[in-house]
Amino acid sequence: MHLSPVVQSIVEPATLLMARRSRELRAQGRDIIDLSLGEPDHDPPAFALEAAQEAIRGPWHKYPPVNGFLDVREAIARKFERDNGLRYTPDQVVISTGAKHSIMNVVMSLCGPGDEVVIPAPYWVSYSEQVRLAGASPVLVRSTLEEDWKAPVERIAAAITPRTRLIMFSSPCNPSGSVMTRQELEALAEVVRQHPQLYVIADEIYEHIVFSGTHVSFGTLPGMAERTITVNGLSKAFALTGWRIGYIGAPAWIAQACMKVQGQFTSGANSIAQRVTKACMEADPALLAPMRADFLRRRDLTLEAMKAIPGWRCNVPQGAFYLLPDVSASFRGTVSGSVELSMYLLDTAGVSLVEGKSFGAEGTLRISYATSDAKLTEAMARVAKAIEALGA
Repeated sequence: MHLSPVVQSIVEPATLLMARRSRELRAQGRDIIDLSLGEPDHDPPAFALEAAQEAIRGPWHKYPPVNGFLDVREAIARKFERDNGLRYTPDQVVISTGAKHSIMNVVMSLCGPGDEVVIPAPYWVSYSEQVRLAGASPVLVRSTLEEDWKAPVERIAAAITPRTRLIMFSSPCNPSGSVMTRQELEALAEVVRQHPQLYVIADEIYEHIVFSGTHVSFGTLPGMAERTITVNGLSKAFALTGWRIGYIGAPAWIAQACMKVQGQFTSGANSIAQRVTKACMEADPALLAPMRADFLRRRDLTLEAMKAIPGWRCNVPQGAFYLLPDVSASFRGTVSGSVELSMYLLDTAGVSLVEGKSFGAEGTLRISYATSDAKLTEAMARVAKAIEALGA
């Protein structure tokens, strides 16, 4: 058995690993509460399902264009301008099979051996592995709980070298839920302006899940429109994770490169899901307010329940649906780090959480509160009991 060096160099995403183990334990009859996946438990909006039913009746059953149907890309361009203040023409939009696919297209289009990609940590687990798949090197810039899990811009600037090709980040952030302020983004834009070879992937998949203030798109800042690739999709705001639709807005030459890459991997994204995309892009974002309110309530419920766990510390994230507490106070005995703690809680408490090491934040666990109040309450009670059983 001989695997390529590239495949041997990457690891399975920790989020998918824990979800797989949870399914395996359920198949054995175990009662598992899964707080590992970033997947809203809400039903998709009724208008999205109606659009799918209408599309199934035809005529959307043939190969779509590689970059997506023109009218869907036009709808995405209008959404970018309406919601984000970003002006993209349809030829600057590429629709892909999920935002993960969108990001991979960009990384492969811009990066290769010898290039570096600066990634503020904590970061979404796939960023670093996608960079490695392209043959480039991830450069991680750490932050702390006391810094609200946001790497100071001076630390990011110090990580940039002549080989740096990209900076990639998400705001609101997966896994921390932290939201970068306009002032923080402006400071980062000033750094980018000093490096002509540098581009930015702004992952804005959680843009509609912000609890205070407003979401700011990085590409709207002075000089950043031609330096930014804006990534988004349907999975989070519209609870359509399984439909696998992501999209980018980018300078035309980058969009063309992404289309070229995508044409050799998947061709166009699912045609029925694209018709649903058009309906979602044309919907009033105000319709998403009830779901956002649910997530805010669940955030506060989970933070309150966490107070029963000695030594666990957490910030108060302003977006997404994750908590990233420092749990290092629970490391003792055979539990020497976040990986061991996550497995202990899965085996002992029947609660699936994701270890923070894979997010660039050893000593933490990521908690997804995108599930019911009852499950969150029960899960945190189980965790507290299991941590107590570890002893002093």
